[in-house]
Amino acid sequence: MASGDGYNGENTTGFASPARDSLEGTVDLSAVLDLRSPSRYPVRVRGDALNQRGIRHGDILIADAAAPPVSGRVVVAMIHGDVVVCELVYKGQQWWLQPSRNDPAVCVSDDIEIWATVSGLVRTNV
Repeated sequence: MASGDGYNGENTTGFASPARDSLEGTVDLSAVLDLRSPSRYPVRVRGDALNQRGIRHGDILIADAAAPPVSGRVVVAMIHGDVVVCELVYKGQQWWLQPSRNDPAVCVSDDIEIWATVSGLVRTNV
């Protein structure tokens, strides 16, 4: 191979990889996560309150402000001036926010605002 030539995989010796026919192009996370939509945005998690849901400190959640509320889903909300990530639960004809299993649920009222429903998760530290 001449100096400066790149590797293209065609001039190798030995066994040809069967995976060669199934190679895909690059993955565009912006497209996969639909981040071009004006209602979607990334949110970095601080803390381990939702560890039982598989959401860890440092994870990036994909929040969708246009998604309707669904019981059991994780949401981004404003509770008494604090932005929190919690589980949304509908019980007793009322919406509740459950910040963690150890914290009491908070009834959604006029001073609490649900900003977005979480639609995806990106973990950069595995």
